[in-house]
Amino acid sequence: MSTVFKKAERRKAKLRLALCGPSGSGKTYSALKIAKGMGGRIALVDTENGSGLLYCDIADYDAAEIAPPFTVEKYIGAIKEAEAAGYDTLIIDSLTHAWAGQGGLLEEVDKRKSGANSFGAWRHVTPMHNTLVDTILQSKMHVIVTMRSKTAYEIEKDEKGKAVPVKKGMAPIQRDGLEYEFTVVLDMDNERHIAQSGKDRTGMFDGKYFVPDENTGAQLMQWLNMGVEAQPQYYQGYQQQQYGYPGYGQPQYAQPMQQYQTPVQEQPFSPPPEPVPQQPQGFGFLAYEQEITYWWQAAGWSLDGVNTWVSQGYQGRTPAQLTVEECQAIAAMFKNYYDQKQGGQS
Repeated sequence: MSTVFKKAERRKAKLRLALCGPSGSGKTYSALKIAKGMGGRIALVDTENGSGLLYCDIADYDAAEIAPPFTVEKYIGAIKEAEAAGYDTLIIDSLTHAWAGQGGLLEEVDKRKSGANSFGAWRHVTPMHNTLVDTILQSKMHVIVTMRSKTAYEIEKDEKGKAVPVKKGMAPIQRDGLEYEFTVVLDMDNERHIAQSGKDRTGMFDGKYFVPDENTGAQLMQWLNMGVEAQPQYYQGYQQQQYGYPGYGQPQYAQPMQQYQTPVQEQPFSPPPEPVPQQPQGFGFLAYEQEITYWWQAAGWSLDGVNTWVSQGYQGRTPAQLTVEECQAIAAMFKNYYDQKQGGQS
């Protein structure tokens, strides 16, 4: 019987909720109402110049204000502080400033790019963005974030075959695709403060138009608490025990070779030699080699230039000398450049 695969069982979960809408749509108010309905201690991170402090009459909560520059480090620090203090629900109002605010990630790109080319800057900024997202997703608290949004349009052909812009709804001012990381995404209407689900893994809000309140939070808690108390058991991948590369995405020999020493001899005979770690076939990246080469070619470049690009960008190092984090950043950077070439949001 397999020790890797087990019968699927529903576990209790932590909420990841995003409220998206233009200024004045009721995101902060709705977030507090929902958090109140969920119960427990509430913390609020306010980047909106104190607007999160205007609703003390509707819920009992503690607040921490963040002033510019809105760096990723400030957000991560606030999340960790809230966890350490034992809060049950954290509201981040708003997450947009970490992306498009003063000192946010887009400004980090501008500081690092060379001329009109921002490609190299994303090598540094993408890992920063990923770290913030991972901190939110891995938090032990329920997390509610607000994000400002803008009207999204797509070009379509009308009945006469003419290309015209067609309104497709509200797009959050954030890196493209971030909304897919959340359990529920609610789009807020600016006029009537009515919400509708842009994404809903719970299935409770599909096709509904409603004003979020305490009952919304109670409904979410009921859904989140369905299941057993259990921690996820993650599969670690295939491990080669003696020789060769230990499997895709699972580097075992990230330290320099001189740190691998022969064990001290404790027997009257010599011990067997240490296994010699082998590099994977290809360029030798410790991880993400398949993604790196795929997106490199998708962007239209020949693989003959990979080694030269790495050497120029990483102070003469080879692909095999890069860390796992650097490999991850390169893969994300190449994908982002490919998306830009296809007309996507950077």
